[in-house]
Amino acid sequence: MTAVHSARSVRTRGSESDSEVLRTDAIIDRLSRREPVGEQDAVVTLLRALTDDVDQWLSSVSITPST
Repeated sequence: MTAVHSARSVRTRGSESDSEVLRTDAIIDRLSRREPVGEQDAVVTLLRALTDDVDQWLSSVSITPST
């Protein structure tokens, strides 16, 4: 599993001046922090639904020590 480093909010590869890339990175960063995105795009809606499903699944998992 990968994690988002809190200090990595801007891409280190690719064009730093490409506004579409920076906008996409900002959306992904907000989704990873479970913050409101403000976009109504179908892909963003799908990604939000997937993160909600994962969060719901994780909250229902019971971790018990093996005996």
